Amino acid sequence: MTLSERLAEYVRACFTGIWIESHEHQDALAEIARLCRDEDWQLATWDVDGGLQTAGHVEATDPLSAIKAVGALAPPEGTVVLVLQNFHRFLQSAEVIQALARQVTAGKQNRTFVVILSPTVTLPAELEKLFVVLEHELPSREQLHEIAQGIATEEGELPQGHELEMVLDAAAGLTRYEAENAFSLSLVRCGRITPAAIWDIKTQTLKKSGLLSLYRGGEDFSTLGGLVALKAFCRRSLLQPARHPKKRPRGVMLLSPPGCGKSQFAKALGAETGRPVLMLDVGSLLGSLVGQTEQRTREAIRTIEAMAPCVVMVDEVEKAFAGVSGSSDSGVSARMFGAFLTWLNDRTSDVYVVCTANDVSKLPPEFTRAGRFDAVFFVDLPNRAEKDAIWQLYLAEYEIDRDQPLPTDEQWIGAEIKSCCRLAALLDLPLVQAAQNVVPVAVTAAESVERLRTWASGRCLAASQVGIYQYAHGTAKSRRRVNRDPSNN
Repeated sequence: MTLSERLAEYVRACFTGIWIESHEHQDALAEIARLCRDEDWQLATWDVDGGLQTAGHVEATDPLSAIKAVGALAPPEGTVVLVLQNFHRFLQSAEVIQALARQVTAGKQNRTFVVILSPTVTLPAELEKLFVVLEHELPSREQLHEIAQGIATEEGELPQGHELEMVLDAAAGLTRYEAENAFSLSLVRCGRITPAAIWDIKTQTLKKSGLLSLYRGGEDFSTLGGLVALKAFCRRSLLQPARHPKKRPRGVMLLSPPGCGKSQFAKALGAETGRPVLMLDVGSLLGSLVGQTEQRTREAIRTIEAMAPCVVMVDEVEKAFAGVSGSSDSGVSARMFGAFLTWLNDRTSDVYVVCTANDVSKLPPEFTRAGRFDAVFFVDLPNRAEKDAIWQLYLAEYEIDRDQPLPTDEQWIGAEIKSCCRLAALLDLPLVQAAQNVVPVAVTAAESVERLRTWASGRCLAASQVGIYQYAHGTAKSRRRVNRDPSNN
């Protein structure tokens, strides 16, 4: 449903206070103007630069006068829609708040509607019950295609087929203005619209928001040793043909000691399946102003949804929501956590969420319950075969002689193998000598690793081999699920 269709419903139902959250005021105003022409409603607009404008007349007036003037605009039999642009800047004034509340209440008698057009929702307590909030949605794929066709007017400038789908995937999540800029930049740079130039614009856009970052590395599963069962599970989930929204894959939760490859797996998953990887820093959602955290959380979720299909990584999620059970922040963390949980459970978009954690004891139990994720995997310290594969990867990456002996790597993880290879290349030392500078995390944090392995035993799937992770007295293995035939008992 378009913005104008939703606005028409609320006007007909006589919601006299309407707040439209939009970053594209000109497009929103154009939709509202078309609606008013079609319905024969009178439209008035106000902004701090142009003043009150109605029926071709311009009156330079302050915000308080603009609110008071709307009542005089209403004919005996008719509807008036007053659009106040960026009016959130004036809602610190008690006089403006009182005049706005009085006008919204009186609007039900003379059918005058106040529409605030703003990029953020900052309703004071006095107005919360008087306004309904609408979102001006980001452009759909069809709308992005129309924008691209308007920019690429010459033959050959707009790709077709699969490349066109890649262009639209790259442009998903951009506003109309940003999409026009991205398509124009691509034409100037490449002579045609290509996904690469659009990703450059999108990366800058995400950086400016400060809520999400886009990972653009090219590493796929071939650059990541081990994790056979986890790789197979996620690849099979994501590479299935398009399905009903309720049957789409949801994501995985990864538990492990630090440095076992959880974050690298999430990054490689995007390249393996052809999806962008968005990295969500939950700490960046916290705001200093009242309501800002909730607003930033909604904005981040809306951007993620608009960029589907994609992979979203939330790293060290137990630290991100560490303050959920506390009361030091007046419940802000708890509300943010609740919004995130609700989205995890109810989303129908094609967004694959990968959450990683090093200490499961700090996670609320409702976070890992069935329905949030497709599976919870435990990434244990790599076994012998996985270590050999990891050694080969990093020996090749750092151009180290493979004929030299390898150091004793008992209890080593992938991060420590990489560190040993990097030090050997940096200091021009044999691997055995470089290994003397590496202390494994299984030694420095032996108690926490043992505690995590014990908790995961029987509760998580094994990442290295098919089955449920089992750990007993220093030995890790997996137990396959078996469907028994009752007739054989």
